[in-house]
Amino acid sequence: MPEKNVPNVRLLCKDLNLDDRTEDYIYKRINKLERFNGKILEYEVEINMDKKGKFTIDLMVKTPYKLYRVEEKSESIEGSIDIAVDEIKIQIVKDKDKMMELRERGARSLKKMAVIDDSARFRK
Repeated sequence: MPEKNVPNVRLLCKDLNLDDRTEDYIYKRINKLERFNGKILEYEVEINMDKKGKFTIDLMVKTPYKLYRVEEKSESIEGSIDIAVDEIKIQIVKDKDKMMELRERGARSLKKMAVIDDSARFRK
């Protein structure tokens, strides 16, 4: 049974009621995002159903530095939440990789700027 004690989750449903199985599935999928960014402050999941019977999921993940947001529309709530969580995961990993690359480039540039003094006891 997935844990519903994910910190700071706001689950908003407009014009529909969720059963326990669907709610558990949403919490289970959201729990998987903790692996990619451990500093998540708040989750917000908004579920709407339009007149054609399609579900729209708005998923927002708030971190100390950035707000990630995805809107997904499909025939089922489970399908929408799967796609939304996967897209948020892609955004988080992309930002993480970008920060790592910037850090590595900065370290390389510092290494290039380091100059060995001619009076040092190194043989050439």
